[in-house]
Amino acid sequence: MQDDEAEHLKNQLTLARNEINKLRQQVRSLQHKQKKDIDDIARLLRNYRCEGCRQRENNHNSNDECILTTNNDASTLTITTDVKCSPTTKTEQQYPQTKEIFRPIGLIRTCFPEKRAVPRQSSVGGRLRGLIELNADVFTNPEHALDGLEEYSHLWIIYHFHKNNSHPKAKVAPPRLGGERVGVFATRSPHRPCPIGLSLVEIERVEAASISFFGTDMVDGTPVLDIKPYIPFYDSPITDSGRISTGPGEPTTSDFYNFRQEPDGEESEMEMMGAASLAQTPVNFSNHYTPPPQAVKVPSWVTAAHRLIVTFNDRAEAQLQSLRIQKQCIIDILEADPRSVYLRTKYNSQIFTFQLSEVTVTCKFDDKNSTVTVLQIRPTEHLQDVNNDITTNNAHGIAYNGVEGVDNE
Repeated sequence: MQDDEAEHLKNQLTLARNEINKLRQQVRSLQHKQKKDIDDIARLLRNYRCEGCRQRENNHNSNDECILTTNNDASTLTITTDVKCSPTTKTEQQYPQTKEIFRPIGLIRTCFPEKRAVPRQSSVGGRLRGLIELNADVFTNPEHALDGLEEYSHLWIIYHFHKNNSHPKAKVAPPRLGGERVGVFATRSPHRPCPIGLSLVEIERVEAASISFFGTDMVDGTPVLDIKPYIPFYDSPITDSGRISTGPGEPTTSDFYNFRQEPDGEESEMEMMGAASLAQTPVNFSNHYTPPPQAVKVPSWVTAAHRLIVTFNDRAEAQLQSLRIQKQCIIDILEADPRSVYLRTKYNSQIFTFQLSEVTVTCKFDDKNSTVTVLQIRPTEHLQDVNNDITTNNAHGIAYNGVEGVDNE
């Protein structure tokens, strides 16, 4: 009797297990169907256009339009080119729309959590240290991509102005022009149709998948699109009179300009085989002479840099020592006058506060004497301290300036 009951219980357990497995399969199937339905709804929402928008798109006959968009976390940069006019060639009919997605290769870490008082050029913050951290999803071993970079002294950084949320304008007012406006493409303003920045920095060291550099003019967390080594022969216009000789065996300026080096990715087979085999083949430069460039020319307002005299009161000097802050870093930022033209003209000789890494610097400008005095340097306990100070002091008529809205030049 007991054996029959045990066998009956085993059968019941087997049936229960089978039913549970069937329920699990049904749950998986329902989960898959739910995910598919959610994806379909999300796709419909992304592509949804109201009737008015569809009519405007159909009636729009402008030329090619380049649209640059990025998601909130600045992880993907998308450049889309739409041909909205009627196609006239076979190529346009076959490829009416092209789309490319540029994913940042890494992030820049700096001492500027916000855009306030960020140097307008990398040469202004020449003593400010920054760090490029490569993303691990770009290469399996990102440190391999930096092999050989330590042999260079300087580096070009191409990055995205990810906090630039203003509408681009055809004309902007650089700070050095005192309110006058010029074309946006004649300046280095960050408020551009395609908000892409370019900075030349000094390499401090290359370690693993990171690059430490001097010359910070970016906000902390800026996405990096690309990095390229700085090569004076190619990146700096030179003349025979301005060429610096480095030895009797070095090539001359005329040799350099007579010889065409293939662009990146177009190296010849001879170059791939090595310099020894290349040296055995004579090169005829006579039919490929290109005269060197003459003088480098820039507008007068670009070279007319106005420097302020930076002083520290006794309290600020003591705080510098206790907090172990590099004094010259603050001087570099303030002597270039990080205020906008609007603040200089409407709120001259006022209090100015900005955050530098983990400290908050408070200073006062004296526009008549072209001086600025640092009044206080205190630790920033919370990131909202600066914003709270701005709100409180603005209520009392004290002017503050953020770098957002300032045209870089």
